Amino acid sequence: MRATASLPPDIYQTLQDIAKQKKVSVAWVIRDAAEKYVADQWPLLGKNHP
Repeated sequence: MRATASLPPDIYQTLQDIAKQKKVSVAWVIRDAAEKYVADQWPLLGKNHP
């Protein structure tokens, strides 16, 4: 599934810096952050969330 989001320039620059450091794409960094956020907010859902 694809989603679109608008980010402030400073946040996007930070995401680019993280991606470059980890040698991954910005999309990968955003997916990783989203997965961690969901796991933190709804730990009982685990990987089987709707």
